[in-house]
Amino acid sequence: MKFPNVQSLKSIADLLGCEFVGAADFAVHGMNEIHVVEPGDIVFVDHPKYYDKALKSAATIVLINKKVDCPEGKALLISDDPFRDFNTLTKHFRPFQSASSAISPTARIGEGTVIQPNTFIGNHVKIGKNCQIHSNVAIYDHTVIGDNVMIHAGTVLGADAFYYKKRPEGFDQLVSGGRVVIEDNVGIGALCTIDKGVTGDTTIGAGTKIDNQVHVGHDTVIGKKCLIASQTGIAGCVVIEDEVTLWGQVGTTSGITIGAKAVVMGQTGVTKSVEGGKTYFGTPIEESREKLKQLANIKKIPEILNKLK
Repeated sequence: MKFPNVQSLKSIADLLGCEFVGAADFAVHGMNEIHVVEPGDIVFVDHPKYYDKALKSAATIVLINKKVDCPEGKALLISDDPFRDFNTLTKHFRPFQSASSAISPTARIGEGTVIQPNTFIGNHVKIGKNCQIHSNVAIYDHTVIGDNVMIHAGTVLGADAFYYKKRPEGFDQLVSGGRVVIEDNVGIGALCTIDKGVTGDTTIGAGTKIDNQVHVGHDTVIGKKCLIASQTGIAGCVVIEDEVTLWGQVGTTSGITIGAKAVVMGQTGVTKSVEGGKTYFGTPIEESREKLKQLANIKKIPEILNKLK
């Protein structure tokens, strides 16, 4: 997420009430999670296990809960609670804005697009030309939709990321300030839920078709011309490359990559990254031929035991 205007390191430190290491006028352009950071971004880290990764990332400002040596060309924000302060920044630079009407006056809707009754379109939403948005769809603030997109009834675009920190008093949510981006010629079925990124974009690539009752987690990037069947659940921060097929009730873990033109058969649990151009099945996931051989061999176990007796 980029800030509306470039900030100084000191102004960010003053906002958070924390110490800083670096020049007071060090430029701060935005904030992001570690997998999408760019130079000029703030990244937060609150566990020693990830200090090195954050300090060596592309981010040039590190919000951290320990005084450490500052890498050359970077700056530090020293906080007693980086998670809390990251939320403070999100709330400050992208605060919640309540709606005043079913279709926000700040929404931009392209020529030829049809919006069916009882649809909600939030603030600063952009919708392209010749789209069909069916009844009871909810499109949260800052969502971007391309041309020739079909969205069926009851789908929700832009709900918060499922991202929490466990504290003694309960779970503390990481505030979502990202977007959902739907590219041209995408089809989305009924009752789908696509969560916005924490600070970046959850993206559905051009020409992808999604069946009913599919969930896509925060910051996931789905490539072009993919097919995703009903009741599939895709976790956060997943990369699905172009022309992948996921059949019904596939489930994935977070942070993995499914290679281009892979086919994942129904009810498979994608527990790790997999190469493209192959067909997969089962939980844990394996190439389908190998998995089916294993299942065939399992069926032979009673016969083998009888022979041993």
